[in-house]
Amino acid sequence: MESTSAQNIPTKSGGVSIVSERPLPARQPKRITWKEFSSRYLQREDGHTYEWVNGLVQKTTNTMNPTQLYIQRNLQEIFIKLRIAGKTSGQLLAEPDLFFFPEIHRRPDFAWLTDQQIDHLSKPGVIEIPTFVIEVISNNDAAIRVVEKMRDYRKAGVRIVWLIYPSEQEVNVYSGANLENMIVRSGDQICSAAAALPTFECSVNDIFRKTATP
Repeated sequence: MESTSAQNIPTKSGGVSIVSERPLPARQPKRITWKEFSSRYLQREDGHTYEWVNGLVQKTTNTMNPTQLYIQRNLQEIFIKLRIAGKTSGQLLAEPDLFFFPEIHRRPDFAWLTDQQIDHLSKPGVIEIPTFVIEVISNNDAAIRVVEKMRDYRKAGVRIVWLIYPSEQEVNVYSGANLENMIVRSGDQICSAAAALPTFECSVNDIFRKTATP
């Protein structure tokens, strides 16, 4: 709601008359340094994800809430089986703290990084861009925030993005130059990360599989 300011003018009868109202300047969000952000938000566990974007704190409700942990389990199991079989390397990391640009810090729900990238990230100030990113989109995610993330992923050179929609039981797979190609997958249709991780693929049903209750 826009704040307003009223001017009170005394009347001849001794009362007060409001003769004008004018909007007060909107409060501008406060920019903070990465040092301030990392000390105040990086380890905060309150059911929200915090990202640092151009000096501003972006706060979103955690997508991977306890009722959706089965998605993380399924994706990790698929990746681990491929790794054990020697068909892939690196790590599929959940919510890693990554810089996509010096002023853009993001925490993708999942990001694939090679072992070499992980080693490089042990050095301060290093930026390593994952080529494969997964976001789990909940009803709490504002559409503009998803658009902003996709814009950053395009600019940074991410090659494959999966947007997983649990409420719709669908996955949007973005690929191609600037992630300009998008296909919708559901049911037994296959989601592929071929442009970044050729061996990683699974059906939508595999992603949303729940262990049967005994």
